[in-house]
Amino acid sequence: MKKLLPLMLLLIGTGAGVGAGIFLRPEPEPGLAADAEVSAEAEDKTEDSDDISDREYVKMNNQFVVPVVSKDAVQALVVMSLSLEVPAGQKDAIYSKEPKLRDSFLQVLFDHANVGGFDGAFTNANNLAVLRAALREVAQKDMGDQISDVLIIEIARQDY
Repeated sequence: MKKLLPLMLLLIGTGAGVGAGIFLRPEPEPGLAADAEVSAEAEDKTEDSDDISDREYVKMNNQFVVPVVSKDAVQALVVMSLSLEVPAGQKDAIYSKEPKLRDSFLQVLFDHANVGGFDGAFTNANNLAVLRAALREVAQKDMGDQISDVLIIEIARQDY
């Protein structure tokens, strides 16, 4: 138990720091946001239904298990399954980097749990959108353009 407490404090501190960074991030400049919206709309118009065939979905081999800690005790476990949207033919490249991706995803999931992301109505669309965006950001950081989206396939919480 003495070895577990410093580890838990480290995870809580890391989560609090990441959470503060996310919530205190400066807003993008208004001109840049408008330009991004216009270019996103233009991309949407140029894409056609054939783009779906240019993508494939890679299911991560194992589920992710995230402890929800409160008052220095595990109160619940959240179990998730994730899939990645990648360009066709990139499945092997993703599987070769799966340990790195799993590590990055687990850090995001632990941080999300530490800031209360799995408390209450954790399946609320806004809560899941925040989580999905954080997972996508870290996946693209690790793999670049190879990952276009992260999909939450299954999610369940087991309270104790």
